[in-house]
Amino acid sequence: MLSEKNKSRIADLGDLLEGLAQAGIEFVLVGGLAAVIQGVPVTTMDMDIVHHQTEENIKKLLKFLKSADAYYRRVDDKVIEPDERDFSAKGHVLLSTCHGPLDILAVIEKGHGYEELVPNSAEIEFRGYKIRVMNLETMIELKRGSGHPKDLWRLPILEETLRQLSDKKLTNMI
Repeated sequence: MLSEKNKSRIADLGDLLEGLAQAGIEFVLVGGLAAVIQGVPVTTMDMDIVHHQTEENIKKLLKFLKSADAYYRRVDDKVIEPDERDFSAKGHVLLSTCHGPLDILAVIEKGHGYEELVPNSAEIEFRGYKIRVMNLETMIELKRGSGHPKDLWRLPILEETLRQLSDKKLTNMI
């Protein structure tokens, strides 16, 4: 039987995103939610971020995760909470929170970390906070090179959305 903490939760990725922003955490939103925010017609059940690996940012991240009851996603009932070492390394931290699943990544395809992604992201406003979101052009470039079947089947959808957004911008300029 699952413990109270491990029972399935209804994901509210909007609240999760707002909580990260409200906590002052520096990150770039990547993955499915970054695509959805930019108009790509896909679904996602989790949030993927690449965080800035500074000591101050990691402290803010840990404080937020504690408030969000974060623990590692596992197949068993064992509850393991993340610690500072998890966010200083180059790996992925896959968590469950009271708001839904959160994947915290040090780097993504081609070794792109926070510093490399910031110039390839757009700043959007969400519930009164500024959020950095990886742009579609970079997402497409990275998906092309990944070779993962999941990435390759999403590629035409990403490319078509980018084409339609470009056409719309051109139409608005005329």
